[in-house]
Parts: sequence; structure tokens; C-alpha cells
Amino acid sequence: MRKSELEVGDCNSFFQTYLNTLADVTLLDILKKQLQNFPQFIESLPDAKLHYAYDEGKWTIAEVLLHIIDTERVFQYRALRIARGDKTPLPGFEQNDYVPNSFADRRSIKSLLEEYIIVRKSTISLFNHFNRQTLQLKGVSSNSAISVAAIGFIIAGHQKHHRNIIRERYL
Repeated sequence: MRKSELEVGDCNSFFQTYLNTLADVTLLDILKKQLQNFPQFIESLPDAKLHYAYDEGKWTIAEVLLHIIDTERVFQYRALRIARGDKTPLPGFEQNDYVPNSFADRRSIKSLLEEYIIVRKSTISLFNHFNRQTLQLKGVSSNSAISVAAIGFIIAGHQKHHRNIIRERYL
């Protein structure tokens, strides 16, 4: 499925920021491409930057990386529930509550990248087995309708959004 095939109502307008970072890509292609290029980007960062925050109260790069991983897991779960026909409205999550409990400051780039790779491979495996009908299924998350396909593109766009922020504000 291509991003251009998403329809109005496939997700809350809040997620447009993430979707706008992506060209008209196919879902599995972008997830696989990011699996190749995002670790290379992270490995290229100076070690001294891992625990650097560009301003008071902002996350470090390690915290941003773990936030990307945590968010991908949450969105995987949402996609799975909706894809399997679960009609239970899914709650949101408060990302700022996750960071202090992530202990990202104790992590190495290597350990964060290993976890990222495992989570992304899991995402690819999950979405690889969804057909077009499944991708079009909608559920409710954070009090808004969302489709399985939109969740996949949001995962990719969310990562790219934070990669852009790392480039612009941390380097």
C-alpha cells in the first residue's frame, strides 16, 4: 500500500506531522529502508552526543532513540489489536512519563541499536502479513479513528521526524 492511498479519516490530524515527512512510499519499502539506513545514521553520531540534550528539559539522543523504540512498540500493539478485529477503544500513552522510566542514560548506542533492529524487524514481520483488507481496518485509539495502514506509516514518519530533529538540533 502506498501512502497516497490513505484516506481522510484514516487517522487523527495530529499525526499529519509524521505522515508529511514521508514521500509517496510503499509501507513495507519504507519500513525496510529505514531498517537499513537509520542504524547507519545513529552509528555515525559521535559517542559524546548520546547523552547530550540541546536544551534544559529536552531529551538526550539516547532518550529520543528509546522513545522511537517505545512508540513503535505501542503502535505495533495498536495495529495488531485492530487487525485482529478487536473493537475495544485503545488508550493513548503519555510519552513524557516513559522517558524517566526508560533509564536511557544507562544504555550504549550498541544496545539501543540492537533493540531498535529487533523491534523494527518485528514491525516488518507484522505488517508483511497484512493484506489490503486488513490494512484498511479501522479501530479507535486515543479517542480517534485510525486504520492499520495509517499506523504503519505513522511508525515510519515518527522515526523520520525524530531523525530530522536530531540532525537539526543535536548535531
